Amino acid sequence: MDQGERRSRREAQRVRTARQRRAVALAGVAALALLVGVAVGAGGGSDGGTQNAEESADRPPELPGGGRRLFPDRRVVAFYGAPQDEELGELGIGTPASAAKRLVKQARPYATRRRPVLPTFELLAVVAAAAPGEGDLYRTRQEDAVIRRYLRAARKAKAMLLLDIQPGRADFLTEAKALKRWLREPDVGLALDPEWRMDVGEVPGDVIGSVDAAEVNSVSNWLAGVVREGNLPEKLLLVHRFTEDMVERPDALESPAGVQLTLNVDGFGTKAQKLAKYRVLVPRRFRAGFKLFYREDTGLMSPREVNALKPLPDVVVYE
Repeated sequence: MDQGERRSRREAQRVRTARQRRAVALAGVAALALLVGVAVGAGGGSDGGTQNAEESADRPPELPGGGRRLFPDRRVVAFYGAPQDEELGELGIGTPASAAKRLVKQARPYATRRRPVLPTFELLAVVAAAAPGEGDLYRTRQEDAVIRRYLRAARKAKAMLLLDIQPGRADFLTEAKALKRWLREPDVGLALDPEWRMDVGEVPGDVIGSVDAAEVNSVSNWLAGVVREGNLPEKLLLVHRFTEDMVERPDALESPAGVQLTLNVDGFGTKAQKLAKYRVLVPRRFRAGFKLFYREDTGLMSPREVNALKPLPDVVVYE
């Protein structure tokens, strides 16, 4: 067995181990989500203070920190996760307020005078599950109270909220439409996680999912319609990807006016492995994202190293 094959096997084992741990965490989400929703929802209230109502008739809504254009004016640095289990990501560790403080500190090295950072919460709004659940769809939707809580915390931190969809056996467009009440807000965007999009007979955690460009395009065009209807600032549509076939026919992807389609290179490993994936998985005509894992990466890349990537990532996500 040569050195390259040994490295490949070690990486495969790392992936299997992490996926098994993630699947165990996901199995408990359905029950935990209800408990968290009840605890958070006890306070009641509105959807986090609708920004549209705060805007004057002659001033269209803006992004947090001002302006209506995401790129190249801003750079997004995000924490990913959900409150049900720390294994689901950094965002779910501690309270939303404490996560915001850590995020602002982590984002600081990525800002420049000409291009400020837009801190972002990437909240798992639809979570793939190891159990069938309602409709045998193998996914759980977050309670409105949970989304409301994170939106409020994001606004206090002048951050954006990104709603991530792990659809299980559902489809991305159906799940996106179910989140429309939130996506009508000027500071809420969308993320798609094809790893967790299952075909009939597949179970999250057992296989790696994928999505065709046509389904992504149906979401991006629908989201562009939401932007037009509300005269909203640009919305981020982040698509995670760590294998070449995770997004089928990527050359057919569309980025309509009002939507910034960004391919986020996911997956953990060594610096060399992550750089190799980054060079392959982001077609030059799309905005680029890059994901870092505090626990799983071997030798976490520093902001300085990330800032040296070509092309420079418009989005940096920490899990």
